[in-house]
Amino acid sequence: MSIYDFSAQTLDGKPAPLSERQGQVVLIVNTASKCGFTPQYSGLEALYRKYKDRGFVVLGFPCNQFGAQEPGNAEEIASFCSLTYDVDFPMMAKIDVNGPQTHPLYAYLKHAKKGLLGSEGIKWNFTKFLVDRTGEVKARFAPTDTPQSLAGAIEALL
Repeated sequence: MSIYDFSAQTLDGKPAPLSERQGQVVLIVNTASKCGFTPQYSGLEALYRKYKDRGFVVLGFPCNQFGAQEPGNAEEIASFCSLTYDVDFPMMAKIDVNGPQTHPLYAYLKHAKKGLLGSEGIKWNFTKFLVDRTGEVKARFAPTDTPQSLAGAIEALL
């Protein structure tokens, strides 16, 4: 299995099969608009702009499971990301990353790269998964890991 076996929906409701990302290095991030880590949108966008021409993409997955910090609907999320952080990387529809309604992609990611002490659960917004060009999950980064701190790991896969 790889991330290519999964599909998501874009923020505007269109199908987004991850198989379309074959050959790219992908950073998958659960996001929120009203979180202390929300300013990471700027860093994520900077990474996207710096490396996109080399086959890199960031995929944002809004999630409202942590402190209800992503209460908006798709239109509100899109507007916030665009107007506040000039986000141009692909944003997906809001999903659950934990619990009985966990999106299948996140069930796979959490199992492929466990967190601290072997935990699979996502602890907070802006947990990041780095995937290589073959669809294999190579690394998991905590919310406290800034986007800038991932540059070396991204460059190693490009």
